[in-house]
Amino acid sequence: MAKTLDKWQFGDFQTPSNLATRVVEVLKKNHHISPDLIIEPTCGKGAFVRAALSGFTESKIVAYEVNPEYVSDTRASIEPNHAERVSINQGDFFLLDWEEVLNQNTGSLLILGNPPWVTSSELGILNSENLPEKTNFQGRRGIEAITGSGNFDISEWMLLRHVDWLEKHDGALAMLCKYSVARKIMRKLRQNKEHRLFGHIYSIDAMKYFSAAVDACLFVLTTDIGNADCEVFDSLESTDPAYIIGERDSFVVRDIETYEKYRSLRGQDSVYIWRSGLKHDCSKVMELAKQNDAYENGFKTKVDIESTFVYPLLKSSDIGNSRTDICRRWVVVTQRSVGENTDRIKSEGPKTYKYLENHAHLLDSRKSSIYRGKPKFSIFGVGEYTFLPWKVAISGLYKKLNFCLVGPIDGKPVIFDDTVNFLSFKTEGEAKFIHSLLMSEPARKFYDASIFWEEKRPITAEILRRLSLKEVAKYLGLLHKYMEYVESRETANSNGQLSLGIAEKTTKYQRASNT
Repeated sequence: MAKTLDKWQFGDFQTPSNLATRVVEVLKKNHHISPDLIIEPTCGKGAFVRAALSGFTESKIVAYEVNPEYVSDTRASIEPNHAERVSINQGDFFLLDWEEVLNQNTGSLLILGNPPWVTSSELGILNSENLPEKTNFQGRRGIEAITGSGNFDISEWMLLRHVDWLEKHDGALAMLCKYSVARKIMRKLRQNKEHRLFGHIYSIDAMKYFSAAVDACLFVLTTDIGNADCEVFDSLESTDPAYIIGERDSFVVRDIETYEKYRSLRGQDSVYIWRSGLKHDCSKVMELAKQNDAYENGFKTKVDIESTFVYPLLKSSDIGNSRTDICRRWVVVTQRSVGENTDRIKSEGPKTYKYLENHAHLLDSRKSSIYRGKPKFSIFGVGEYTFLPWKVAISGLYKKLNFCLVGPIDGKPVIFDDTVNFLSFKTEGEAKFIHSLLMSEPARKFYDASIFWEEKRPITAEILRRLSLKEVAKYLGLLHKYMEYVESRETANSNGQLSLGIAEKTTKYQRASNT
């Protein structure tokens, strides 16, 4: 269903009456909220106003709405016996003097409602005036901070205003919003060590209530506790949280209870380092398909180049679906390390160099600043690790812990795109052993407790690096085998030096066992 102009401009997803009633029931039953004053900053057609009047029989309600037709509709929908407890006014959230409104109340406060589900970029497209004054409220850097050009949800800006209100007034906030917005607000609260708010998130079925394919929730903030943890409930019917989001060891983790259970596995490995795949930003030139032993680029043009600089390519969709035995695409790899001079392609692959020269105008016009001042045809995310034959890889985009064992294809090491994270190995045996550690229950539980699956790219190299494979091996009683592989890597990297003597190996193993 296409958005109407008003629906788009004002994020106008009207709350169904049954949902508003259920929200009020949750606030009363689970949080024992009984406010003196309820403020509905963007009341729309009044579903929350009516639910609050019925559910909070002793509370006064002040509601505002920018749309004059909605104001009239809401006033007309109020039962006569409730009229004395409610004030419904036309007003623009971004222009109202909220301090004056708040200062009229001395009791407990409930901020209730459903703020607009729209982003600043969408409003900019529409040239809408329904937009807050641009300020650097997200703490952005550089040109985005100067121009206010960073895209953000209008509801995020509004919710942060509400948080400011709760810093000065006792009470609670209960808003319908995107789950991602609720998490951003909790992240802001953690940055303020002096805050006194505790978070609760209830998942709601946005498709059922709003016909919107988005992760949505009821976001509740209360002023009774202030430890920046956030309870997450599976639904409005849930009385016990499914998990609790919190900050542990300077990381925000999704499930603090599970994380605490496997906390001993944390720690970064210096031996096995997670990398991200290749970045080139010019797929039509750099990525090739193979048709009857001939290459074809993204322009559907036959490409006659040497195989020297062409490698099998696996993307996130391949890794996410465990398609690792064959590849659908190939990629031109112009460097073996970042910043390497590319002139050698002239002599080692003259046809490849000519092909790149013919498309130099496209490669030179790549927008990312990382290519400025670098050799022509430069790429990123490449190093010695790229060309090792065996890898363990995982897609950063797929919402599952699917670690794949990947070996050479057509005798060449596999290259990944930059949405894939991987470890590299010289031998199949070592790759299989590390793969078994990552697939073990403790490792998967540790990661699952740390990953926010609703993120666009939930699995990052930074999160993967939080787990110590050495600690996993120790947990599983496999430390001795782990140390053997570590020592074999050290021996291989010592340029032919003799391997460690038996006594030294024994001492090193004992020392590792005691750490």
